[in-house]
Amino acid sequence: MPLIRSTYGKGRVRIMRVKRDTERHEARELNVTVLLTGAFDASYTSDDNSSVIATDSIKNIVNIVARDNVGAETEPFAAALATYFLDRYAHVTQVDVTATETKWVRIAVDGVPHEHSFVLDGNGNPFVKLAATREGVSMTSGNKGFTFMKTTNSGWENYWFDEATTLKPTADRMCATAMDASWRWAKAPASYPEANAAVLATVLKVFATTYSPSVQNTMYLMGEAVLAAVPEIAEISMACPNKHYLPIDLSPFGRSSDGQVFTPTDEPHGQIECTVGRG
Repeated sequence: MPLIRSTYGKGRVRIMRVKRDTERHEARELNVTVLLTGAFDASYTSDDNSSVIATDSIKNIVNIVARDNVGAETEPFAAALATYFLDRYAHVTQVDVTATETKWVRIAVDGVPHEHSFVLDGNGNPFVKLAATREGVSMTSGNKGFTFMKTTNSGWENYWFDEATTLKPTADRMCATAMDASWRWAKAPASYPEANAAVLATVLKVFATTYSPSVQNTMYLMGEAVLAAVPEIAEISMACPNKHYLPIDLSPFGRSSDGQVFTPTDEPHGQIECTVGRG
């Protein structure tokens, strides 16, 4: 039976590129699939794998090209990736690259776009919960999956060390979360939409402008600031999964990450929760 057509490659290669050669960082996150077509028939029709470029190698090449093209927009990056394969592997006849972008936009702090803090475009799912009896009403507003990050100004140091500890301390890491937050009203504000917008703006301002020694401390500071900004709120509860961006070790390929190339991952993630209320 003839082999009519074939292709293979690597899918869901998640890559975050952070161009940080100035104080104004550029963050570009992609989910990349690379498929190769060429002289690979023998690996299908027999036990001959001699022409096959391992899919793990394809993943490594995505990382290498990401490091060499940190500042490239998605289209030139995809072109550079395809060129890498075509220039180095004569038996590859076609490269298909699909790169889907996770779009980040800058957090505006007092109307000014921040240099290294971002919010997910098209962000969050607002909600309301109400419990009513003849004796009274309890109203809670909130937002699920409200996602934001910063490319620096965050660390994790001086934590408990024992035989199970492998994580290395750092004073400069990316920090990202998809926050689920709810705030219980003590009384109705003049405008619910304006008050809810003030909650999120306050959260983002604290996040963007305050050094984060831990997600825990940053959450508490955000809660304090929200209560100060919106006096009608009795308490705010937040759950902030720590969405990790892991530096990629490019030393086997003669390159350093320099805090610019990361693998995005949210499984498993740290789950940090707290409620901040009025005394």
